[in-house]
Amino acid sequence: MDQAPAIGANGLSVRLRRTEVLHEISFTVPEGRVTGLLGPSGSGKSTLMRSVMGVQRIASGTLHVLGRPAGTAALRPLVGYMTQDAAVYGDLTVLDNVRYFAALQRKSRAEAREAIAAVGLTEFEKRKAVDLSGGQFSRVSLACALVGKPRVLVLDEPTVGLDPVLRVDLWERFRALADQGTTLLVSSHVMEEAGRCDSLLLLRDGRLLAQLTPDELRDRGKSQDLEQAFLGIIREVEPV
Repeated sequence: MDQAPAIGANGLSVRLRRTEVLHEISFTVPEGRVTGLLGPSGSGKSTLMRSVMGVQRIASGTLHVLGRPAGTAALRPLVGYMTQDAAVYGDLTVLDNVRYFAALQRKSRAEAREAIAAVGLTEFEKRKAVDLSGGQFSRVSLACALVGKPRVLVLDEPTVGLDPVLRVDLWERFRALADQGTTLLVSSHVMEEAGRCDSLLLLRDGRLLAQLTPDELRDRGKSQDLEQAFLGIIREVEPV
């Protein structure tokens, strides 16, 4: 029997007010893999991620996470979410920030420290978040999302505003999490990050253009440059 996907959408549509922002998209996200959600600003990435988290009303179609409808109460301890804006209190230490989120999920101080170690911030756990670098600040937010030990981790533009070295560091940590069995759905508008994913969902104007691997993107888009390959697919499906 085939294993059920971690996330599965069928004909998913979402409207904000009277505007349809996701148009009948269907896809599956396998467990224990890094799936990239890529597309320009305004393509619907954040709306899709909010839908996965169950905080966005669905107009039609279905969306399941770990075999349950998105937003089901039983999913709350199983799904972690890192928003674009870091959910971190600047006047609290790293440890206190993560302990706060740990307490919300009935996790211990030891588990908070484990999450801090997972993002490489053990030596900074007593430092106030406001005194951290941008990359460290982002990792505190990631630790807060990890402390509940989610099976699915949804990351909305986690590397935005970071320099290339810090982006590489975060992606190495994402890979380590996937290797340990966590399913990651990671949005980005930086096409070079597509190469670090196992599979890709390419969005444009609320439509799913393709679901494929980075190598399949290069082949179909007829370019080794992932951004040019993406443009090639756009030209393929939206001929002038």
